[in-house]
Amino acid sequence: MISVEEALSRILAAFAPLPAETLALPEALGRVLAEDVAARVTQPPADMSAMDGYAVRAADVAEVPARLRVVGHVPAGGSYAGTLQPGEAVRIFTGAPLPAGADTIVIQEDAEAQGQEVTVRQSAAKGTYVRPAGLDFRAGAVGVAAGRVVSVRDLGLLAAMNRPWVRVRRRPRVAILATGDEVVMPGDPLGPNQIVSSNGLALAALVESCGGTALNLGIARDSAESLRALAAGAAGADLLITTGGASVGEHDLIRDVLGEDGLDLGFWRIAMRPGKPLMFGHLKGTPMLGLPGNPVSSLVCGLLFARPILDRLLGLERPPHPLVPAVLTHDLGANDRRQDYLRAKLWRDADGRLRAEPFARQDSSMLATLAKADGLIVRAPHAAPLAAGAAVEVLPFPGGLTAV
Repeated sequence: MISVEEALSRILAAFAPLPAETLALPEALGRVLAEDVAARVTQPPADMSAMDGYAVRAADVAEVPARLRVVGHVPAGGSYAGTLQPGEAVRIFTGAPLPAGADTIVIQEDAEAQGQEVTVRQSAAKGTYVRPAGLDFRAGAVGVAAGRVVSVRDLGLLAAMNRPWVRVRRRPRVAILATGDEVVMPGDPLGPNQIVSSNGLALAALVESCGGTALNLGIARDSAESLRALAAGAAGADLLITTGGASVGEHDLIRDVLGEDGLDLGFWRIAMRPGKPLMFGHLKGTPMLGLPGNPVSSLVCGLLFARPILDRLLGLERPPHPLVPAVLTHDLGANDRRQDYLRAKLWRDADGRLRAEPFARQDSSMLATLAKADGLIVRAPHAAPLAAGAAVEVLPFPGGLTAV
């Protein structure tokens, strides 16, 4: 068996960021930028008024009250053609460009209009309520960097930068193949010795939530013919994920059958729990990640290995397994030679410390505890017993509406 760290290193070495494609800006939400995006315009393009009021020369309102002659009227989208002279003011509104010669804004609450004149009752220093040209960004400046997932905020900025098109990484295409005579799709008739399959649907959801496109190939029965026929659907995918059929039983056919079809197996079996019978290789040039059949093992391994693969394909630079410190709430016994990932509830106590409460039962078939968990307590191989109150490291599940 190899370690989790070695397995991940060997897996990720087989992948590189996918090519870029050009998308219209409205389609870019949630996509990963393939290149830096620079502004095509300066914003604001000129000195602008930040308030409704009067554009004046600061020198003319240094002493108040000051009476000025109103020589123009500038709404947003308009302009004043002349140059402001001493003793003059221009009525101006939010978002309008300052007239030449003006250097400050007196808000309308501090002024009183009287026909063609205005009396300023509150002085204003130079630059008051003026948004200088380029305050937000300047043409040529990078506004959103490559490798960033385009958010709603980014989309607004890109639009303001006058970028109607952007280059993003192509979505990874991930084929998913479940195996086993004992599993059926939700809603299908259940035989006396069958269970409902959750792995394929859950892994497809994981792929989609990580920015990929999932192709669910269905369930291959425990026969060479069925496995070969469905696995052929992975041709052209960026990754094939199988679930089940990766152990050592006589009905675990992945290695034998796909080996005859050209599977180049890099490794199988990892020193971890859940997820020991995990394999990685290439099937006719397509990278293949073989996950265990137990539902919890499948999803935990998907989080630990498939998600970093998708990050690599999308050009995302972030830690694959970001661990945070927590305080253990219950005693834990000594660990064996496998790295352990324990489902746990996480919360903050009154002192702001993160608490981690492991579930009493950690059976890899128990999806209900995975759904209730907030993250995984990570224990190194041969870790010593721990008492309640000890420090542990946890892997919180990613946040978001559709996260693990």
